[in-house]
Amino acid sequence: MLEIKLTKEEDELCTLLDQCTQHIKDAEGIETSCRIAGGWVRDKLLGSQCNDIDIALENMMGVPFAERFVDYCQAVKGLDVKSVAKIESNPDQSKHLETARTTVMDIELDFVNLRSEEYAENSRIPSQVAFGTPLQDAIRRDITINTLFYNVHSREVEDHTGKGLDDLRNGVVRTPLPPRETFTDDPLRVLRCIRFASRFGFTMVSELQEAARDPAIQEALRAKISRERVGEELDKMMGGRNPLLSIDMINHLSLYDAVFSIPDAAGIKLSGTPSSSQFALKAAMILHVLASPFSSATTLSGLQFPSLPAIHPLLLSEFATLADPSRRLYLASALTPYRDLTYTQSKGRVRPAAEAVIREGLKLGTQYHYLDGIPALFSAASLLQKGVADFETGDVDRPERVWIGSLLREKSVHNLVAGSNWATSMLFSLVQELTALWEEDISAPDLDAASKRILAYNRLATRIEELDLPQAVDAKSILDGREVVETLGAVRPGPWTGQVLGRVIEWQLGHPQGTKEECRTWLTAEQAAGRINIAAGKRVKDGDADAKVKKAKR
Repeated sequence: MLEIKLTKEEDELCTLLDQCTQHIKDAEGIETSCRIAGGWVRDKLLGSQCNDIDIALENMMGVPFAERFVDYCQAVKGLDVKSVAKIESNPDQSKHLETARTTVMDIELDFVNLRSEEYAENSRIPSQVAFGTPLQDAIRRDITINTLFYNVHSREVEDHTGKGLDDLRNGVVRTPLPPRETFTDDPLRVLRCIRFASRFGFTMVSELQEAARDPAIQEALRAKISRERVGEELDKMMGGRNPLLSIDMINHLSLYDAVFSIPDAAGIKLSGTPSSSQFALKAAMILHVLASPFSSATTLSGLQFPSLPAIHPLLLSEFATLADPSRRLYLASALTPYRDLTYTQSKGRVRPAAEAVIREGLKLGTQYHYLDGIPALFSAASLLQKGVADFETGDVDRPERVWIGSLLREKSVHNLVAGSNWATSMLFSLVQELTALWEEDISAPDLDAASKRILAYNRLATRIEELDLPQAVDAKSILDGREVVETLGAVRPGPWTGQVLGRVIEWQLGHPQGTKEECRTWLTAEQAAGRINIAAGKRVKDGDADAKVKKAKR
């Protein structure tokens, strides 16, 4: 049974709002009513708590009511209430009317009036916004489960579309109006439908799916919606409860090109054409299987979840930290069709195509290490796939601990500044290898070949653990730049300094118990043997030397 159970604070808030409206009527003759709208009602009915509340007002704007409400709480009730913050309308961010915000009893409140909207043909921004009835406000919303109101005066849930409560009970995503009309008014609602369906595990009705596949709607999504808004919705999907289901729905509704596209205005020419969007789903499915080995799912969109051997726990070690890489890994998996593509920047620098999609197509920056971390994952995959293959055949050119440690310390493989972690890089490299074994239009990958690749990665991970390398990946050089300059009798640091520091790191990897003095002795011997050359020049102050070498290679 769907019902709303108020907390003590929520009950007191509803009483305050009811009393305030009566106070305004008695004192000024202004009549209004308050309804809690949208997400709070939906979540409370589903048994979840929500501490952000939107108050929809009848025949009154948000700011004047909020100012009266704050004054009532302070002057009449003696409550500590924050002053009103006015949030200007911002259509590009879906704020079509100004909003008033305050906080009472640690509950954040947004006040806005009930409204009706009319849209121009070529814009998702309403051409006309006016005071509306609860029904008019409800039908302008994206899906029925978001149209529900909670009347603070009657303490009842209001379902003005007549479908919201049933759809919530039955797990259905449906638009209040015919879906083509809803999507034509605002094509971004297509992505919002996917986000809510994946978040709650609900099913989109067939007519909604048909409208989402309409080429005209998909073209409107490209033309009318800013890439920032597309990226924002996708970010919420990747950080939601089921990013895999989001990727599946995007693929199932043929929306991949509309979502993961680079605008023509960016002037970027790729080295080729992206592969089938099916590989985005397959990569995400493999990631899900490897990261959630106890999942009971069997099929998705006609594809079988492959039954794969468990991977070494080290490869999942970052998932248990605050830096949980899930949303970055799922977005990277979704970009698998761009895996082998590049583009050339104006200065001739060749960059991965995935970077252009993230920066220009989705307008996502370094939050959650999307822009810096995902291109690094693809670069690291190339290095690690070769590294794992060389380790299998014993094709290593240095002592084992040095060789493996140096591979893990490669900048694209492990770089905390960019959010890269060697274990997660190995996991994504494996995902890419396994995806390559899953041919297009085949329901499952080559399981024998996949098992062999997992075994190879597990063997390397086991050896990393045996050699106690996880801690060594982040270890600083036992000698700093100034000490290297002094040990070698150089007069100043130079380009050679970073190279020597790299040699010092290799020595450390090969001598995990080595001391600073032993390293100095080895360094001097290398110089005497002619394996280290330093540039001549005038001696500089220690402080200057430190400044020039502080960015040298670890």
